[in-house]
Amino acid sequence: MRKCLGLIAAVALLAACTTTDEIIIDKKGVDMSRYDQDLAECRSYGTEVQTDKKVVKGAASGAVVGGLIGAITGDAGKAAGVGAVGGGAKGASQGEREELQVVKRCLRGRGYNVLN
Repeated sequence: MRKCLGLIAAVALLAACTTTDEIIIDKKGVDMSRYDQDLAECRSYGTEVQTDKKVVKGAASGAVVGGLIGAITGDAGKAAGVGAVGGGAKGASQGEREELQVVKRCLRGRGYNVLN
């Protein structure tokens, strides 16, 4: 069980490292120093998504489902751990996507042409 908690913590840590390097804007006519400032402000809005809570919620629901499956197959503890890790990873991925969407919407709202 300690290994599972360690893996869940690792997934949560990775989720906190959402990258906005994936954002591509049309740079024609853009003041890049102003863009850098706007991007930093938009990233701060992205942190409000609370990805860490999505990781915990996903891990908890994954552990329940895994435990139920494990109870049927005979190894509830191991299956719950696997479910927790899978659920936590899914929560992290969902939170990361939402953070990126928030940043892109913010930039569009400030007049940038986001290409992706």
